[in-house]
Amino acid sequence: MDKTLNRFVAERLWAPEVAAYSFWRKRLIYLLRYIYVVLDDLAKGELTLRAMSLVYTTLLSMVPLLAVSFSVLKAFGMHNKQLEPIMLQFLAPMGDKGVEITEKIIGFIDNVKIGVLGTFGIALLFYTAISLIQKIEATFNHIWRLEQHRSIGRRVADYGSVMLIGPLLVFSAIGLSASVLSGGAVQQVSEQLPPIAILVSFLTAAAPYLMIICAFTFFYMFIPNTRVTLRAGLVAGVVSGVLFQSLGWGFGSVVVSASDSGTYAIYSGFAILILFMMWVYISWLILLVGSSVAFYVQHPEYVVPSRRSGDMSIRQQEDLALGIMTVLAQRYYEGRRPLSASEFVARLRVQIQGVTRVLRALRTAGLITENSEDPPRYLPNAPLEKVTVREVLEAVRKEGGDGIIRVRPRSEPGAVAEVRKSIDQAVNDALAEMSVKDMARVTVEEPERAPHADKVEQT
Repeated sequence: MDKTLNRFVAERLWAPEVAAYSFWRKRLIYLLRYIYVVLDDLAKGELTLRAMSLVYTTLLSMVPLLAVSFSVLKAFGMHNKQLEPIMLQFLAPMGDKGVEITEKIIGFIDNVKIGVLGTFGIALLFYTAISLIQKIEATFNHIWRLEQHRSIGRRVADYGSVMLIGPLLVFSAIGLSASVLSGGAVQQVSEQLPPIAILVSFLTAAAPYLMIICAFTFFYMFIPNTRVTLRAGLVAGVVSGVLFQSLGWGFGSVVVSASDSGTYAIYSGFAILILFMMWVYISWLILLVGSSVAFYVQHPEYVVPSRRSGDMSIRQQEDLALGIMTVLAQRYYEGRRPLSASEFVARLRVQIQGVTRVLRALRTAGLITENSEDPPRYLPNAPLEKVTVREVLEAVRKEGGDGIIRVRPRSEPGAVAEVRKSIDQAVNDALAEMSVKDMARVTVEEPERAPHADKVEQT
């Protein structure tokens, strides 16, 4: 076991005897494993570093993003003042200073006149707004171990819909829920049936929390450049919503109450900016922690005490490449639908980084190709009866470079060259006549499926 948060705790949580525990005790251990890996990610510092980066981007992009988003609301008769309840809800932990910041932000938005900016100004405004969402996507993709980002066309379409349609849907949902809960029919029924009145009162009090959970769930399902299941997004949304409310209460009762004295007194008028940046940092960290939770819920193969980076030895990559080509060939000759990267993960029970790395190597070598679906599925790019197993292994070995880069080129020692020549000759003699089609035929029975493979595999 390599470096981990706490070796003693990890050995207890992942001990072999856990399999013999009772049902509920085993579930508790599984929950503690999820908490452990998330805390381990936090301790490594990557999430905190990216949260700090997002704070800086937020300060630059918040007003342009809100200005672009809520400019469309004016066409529907809405005013920027209607943004005030949402901003107050987000900045509630800052108390009176939250109200002051909300008024300043709304004032900035009111002063942005998109119609007089000109073509270059509007383009710059949109770029600044899109850059924030783009940076969020890059951070989420890092958490989800994704190397492929959205294309330019998809970014324009997806981000544009979020900035223009998103606010309209949010305000419509808020207005609809408020009108339903305060409607005459509901009030009349509540007066006649006391349980209904209790339920309406509960829903009214819970509405802000439900909105926060729905907003977090939307982020977790929309932002990553992969298909996120509703279960993973909802679990992460609930966790983030609870953390947001709990830490918000703590921030408001401890930090803000002491802002007029002690350490914050030395900042004088800048204290409000410092507190705002702290709360934005905490909010981003909550969002990223929730994204990490969603990833682990959807990919339980990563819930291990260490080695979650997806690094693989050359031999492991070779075995994975052979496994991918075998499955691909079997499905091709059976006339079944090709698999995507995530479906190879479920089928072969491996981590996503290894699959994407090997697929990239096979694609670079011209052995496979992507179709036009989103996410892409993988097909053979050459007749499989002519593609040898040796070519598959060579594709993986050549991925990342052809050799060592030296400052001063010099020849290898003769013994090394002879050993390399002997190895290549032995591999060529053993595998030169064996094609991928032959390898697929050798595997008469398909490998055992992962428990969730049938859910993602469509034939």
